[in-house]
Amino acid sequence: MSIRLVLVRHGLSSFNERGLIQGRTDESFLTQEGYKQAKFTGKILNQISFDQVFSSPLIRAAETTKTISKYLDNKIEINYDQNLLEVDLDNWSGLKISEIKSKFKTAYDTWKKDPESLIIKREDNSTFKPIKDLFIQAEKFINSIKKLDSRDNQNILIVAHNAILRCLILSLINKPKKGFRKIKLDNASISIINIFKDENSYSTQIECINQTAHLNKNIPTQIGNSRIVLVRHGETDWNREGRFQGQIDIPLNETGRAQASKASQYLKEIKFTKAISSSLKRPSETAEIILGKESNLKIKKIDKLVEISHGLWEGKLDKEIEKDWHEMLETWKKEPEKVIMPEGESIQNVSERSILAWEIICKAQKENDVTLVVAHDAVNKTILCHLLGLDYSNIWMIKQGNGGINVIDIFNHPEKNDVLSSLNITSHLGTVIDSTASGAL
Repeated sequence: MSIRLVLVRHGLSSFNERGLIQGRTDESFLTQEGYKQAKFTGKILNQISFDQVFSSPLIRAAETTKTISKYLDNKIEINYDQNLLEVDLDNWSGLKISEIKSKFKTAYDTWKKDPESLIIKREDNSTFKPIKDLFIQAEKFINSIKKLDSRDNQNILIVAHNAILRCLILSLINKPKKGFRKIKLDNASISIINIFKDENSYSTQIECINQTAHLNKNIPTQIGNSRIVLVRHGETDWNREGRFQGQIDIPLNETGRAQASKASQYLKEIKFTKAISSSLKRPSETAEIILGKESNLKIKKIDKLVEISHGLWEGKLDKEIEKDWHEMLETWKKEPEKVIMPEGESIQNVSERSILAWEIICKAQKENDVTLVVAHDAVNKTILCHLLGLDYSNIWMIKQGNGGINVIDIFNHPEKNDVLSSLNITSHLGTVIDSTASGAL
């Protein structure tokens, strides 16, 4: 059984427009631009047949949900859930950031650096931790979703707010430490999380975060000092067949070249200042196609970004590997950190070399650099785990489709986390759901 959660942040609100902190106040309403964003979101989400719809009861979210629902073919009753309310920021609501900095300087510094530790004092002198409380609220909602009738696969639409949606996503991936500031969610953006149930256990996969193409905004606005666009290479014949390719230098197939071409078109407004790829053919060719024939950029090829070595598994299908390594293959699918491929690598090996390469790339970033990096499934997953604060053992929590695009904003300030502004965007390949090959690495 699987549950697909489609998470949508409400459209642009009056407080968003005026630069005011919203929190749990219901004085903020959807603007005309917000209604337009909700309309576009409804039109693109009509590709999905939803079984249930949940919404925050706050006006800006409720109006977004109602507008989206108008454009869905299957009309479903909206469930308004108190556990989808936005974070309670008490007397901060309605203030500008400059006012909060002035009145609550110490608390605001904590809010920016470590929001889970933030303590707010109410007028009656009682105190509470807003983000800690919000994570508890998120867990309650997730538990209610897991209790739904599990006989069939379900698609569930959830419309809520920035902070609660972040808490939902982070709770579903084991709540990595200080993860709250590491992801970005734009107004009316779409994020998709898959929950898989196996007997009495659950596993989670992030399919995408902060998809905004339906808003005529392919890539979120840059918030860091520089930016890295991390892409997985296009499809190969072995991806399509489900063969473990690893470090065998398999080229792109026609579908893979088309995916790279579509990524190029999708990213056409970006002026890349640098280009980097794994030294294998499939990512380097993907990078060449994305940059286009008119580009003067030279692609720097880095050996540390090559795909995991599957050793004796390379070139084989699951059914062929099962004959000699059945238990190891099953362990790889559930606990990848416990496996060292026969005559190959462990995921720890891949993570260590990939993160080392990533840190070198980040240190070389100059102000306003926009760098294209093209690599592989396992490499990208270990880098993204690192950015989210997850251990490499959690690679199956991250999806990377062929031709999928990730956007990372890099900050020069040592106390600011780099931000994952988008993860696994594949909408340029045709649909809001990632429909790329799901074969072996």
